[in-house]
Amino acid sequence: MAMRFLSWKCNFVLCFLFIILCCKGKDSSLTTMKKKEKEVIYSVIQLFVGKWWNGSYLYPDPCGWTPIQGVSCEQYDDGFWYVTTVNFGPVFDNSHMCSRDAKFPQQLFNLKHLKVLSLSSCFLSPTKNPVKLPLSNWDKFSHSLESLTLRSNPGLVGTIPSAIGSLRKLQSLVLLENGLIGKLPPSISNLVRLRQLVLAGNYLVGEVPDNYGGLSELLIFDASRNNLSGVLPSTLGSLDSLLKLDLSNNMLEGKLPKQLGRLKNLTLLDISHNKLRGGLAETLKELAFIKHLVLSNNPLGGDLSGVKWENFLNTETLDLSNIGLEGSVPESMEKMKRLRFLDLSNNNLSGNVSRSLENLTCLGALHVNGNNLTGRLDFSERFYMKMGMRFAAWNNANLCYIVKSKHQVPYGVKPCVQNITISEGFSTVKITEGNHEDSSVVASLGGSGFYGLWWVFTVNGVLNVFLWNMLS
Repeated sequence: MAMRFLSWKCNFVLCFLFIILCCKGKDSSLTTMKKKEKEVIYSVIQLFVGKWWNGSYLYPDPCGWTPIQGVSCEQYDDGFWYVTTVNFGPVFDNSHMCSRDAKFPQQLFNLKHLKVLSLSSCFLSPTKNPVKLPLSNWDKFSHSLESLTLRSNPGLVGTIPSAIGSLRKLQSLVLLENGLIGKLPPSISNLVRLRQLVLAGNYLVGEVPDNYGGLSELLIFDASRNNLSGVLPSTLGSLDSLLKLDLSNNMLEGKLPKQLGRLKNLTLLDISHNKLRGGLAETLKELAFIKHLVLSNNPLGGDLSGVKWENFLNTETLDLSNIGLEGSVPESMEKMKRLRFLDLSNNNLSGNVSRSLENLTCLGALHVNGNNLTGRLDFSERFYMKMGMRFAAWNNANLCYIVKSKHQVPYGVKPCVQNITISEGFSTVKITEGNHEDSSVVASLGGSGFYGLWWVFTVNGVLNVFLWNMLS
């Protein structure tokens, strides 16, 4: 018994000593970090966060026992740990926030194993603290950097450096909502592993380079909300893997290249708010496979009847607002069985709105406001209740609805005027119903022994009876 207790005690002591050795082994191979690497990350953080930050005191082992918020490390074959991720700004809950006078430190390029760099809301003032995106030294990341995200930095100014084209391992380039100017650098075409290219919300100008068609692995291309101009290159039709193409809110001209019809994996195409022309039928000819199609606010022109809507079986979103459409709304649009959102507003459409659109069982929003539509809306009460304010038909002067419910009616549309004739004996009553702002309802009764009886009442349910001449 005594031997067993002694053996247990020895094992306990050995375990205790092992734990102490591990705790003291901050300089062991498990947590070893080169002094120079440690000094660089301390300096970088201080330039982003502020001089108040005392890294050596608070985080003596950034890659080991005292990790730094927003900083991650990996151990390499030489046994040392290196910084591989730097995140600053409100990206993650534990990330450091940048100071108001943050800089873009050149020391950052000394982190030669850096894979991920994300700076969000770090440079906020283009007037008080403008910070230029460095033009050089990006080649130091050519064998490491996989993701570069600079987001919501209006104070980050200057051009996109051509040297970014040296980042051969880059898979994600997000330069979103900054203050960047100048043209799209053709050198981006060198990033053959790129899967996400987001350049939206800057002040970029010029044309989309032809050689971007060589980014064969690209899934997302978003250059919206810039000042890009010129025609779209046909080479974009070579982006076989592309899922999303958003070039909205620019100044692009000409026609959509028919080569875009090759992008069978494309699910979203948004080219709204540009200057594209060419007619609706010609534009849509090759795009029937797309789920979400937004063409609004372009002077495309054309009419809806020239399109074979039965081919758009997968389309869920179709926005054709303010593109200069004329003609009527064809009943064939009911064949888009997966359609969820249809916007035909602010065009020059005329004629009736067919009740057949009610057959689109997935439809959750229908906008036909701001046209020259006429006639009667004869949708069911259930349709109006389902749509609510998502059914927009106002600003059609000669459009009215047939009253079917007092609880759910199309907003901004007047009730229809209805003529009803009732014959009884020698008497005939003609009733005209309409909205109280536009008309009164008059009934006349005449026959043997009567010179006339006039009844006047309004559609709001208030009945006024006037007796003019009646002979007994």
